[in-house]
Amino acid sequence: MAFDRPKFKSLVHYICWRCSGDPSKLGSVKLNKTLWLSDLAAYYHRGHPITGARYVKRKFGAVPKAILPVLDDLETEGVLTVRDAEHYGKRKREYIVHKDASSDFLLPDEREIVERMIEIVCEGHTATSISEASHDHIWKAAEEGEEIPHFTVFANPGEITADDWEWARLQLGYDR
Repeated sequence: MAFDRPKFKSLVHYICWRCSGDPSKLGSVKLNKTLWLSDLAAYYHRGHPITGARYVKRKFGAVPKAILPVLDDLETEGVLTVRDAEHYGKRKREYIVHKDASSDFLLPDEREIVERMIEIVCEGHTATSISEASHDHIWKAAEEGEEIPHFTVFANPGEITADDWEWARLQLGYDR
């Protein structure tokens, strides 16, 4: 699926809007996790992500490549304001929403997935706990800045043996 920038932008706005009113519900970590897990869950259940966004490994988890330009667009358009604030002694990004959002851009099953991910990430976790929970075998296998494809949702944790490394070296020219 190709990246659908308008849909991604609408989804960012929608998540920020749904979590507005309580600054503890959403910061950059939780926003990125909600986007990532929504796309992964959709890929798992439907065979394709909601937005087609590409995600890369960063220190606190998978981050959509387009997040900063889209947030800049939403700020420029007066939809929201992004600001840094202190939260329990740490820097936290806050999203102040100025315009209501609609979920009309989502199909019913997509909306259900997004609402569930908002509930899990924004209402059921702190930024630290959701980061720890999502730093799984998929995240650990990627290098910093490396893209994490949606199909990795089907990966099973396992151990790479010396024989596996030797095969990769001989067949693919890959070396640790």
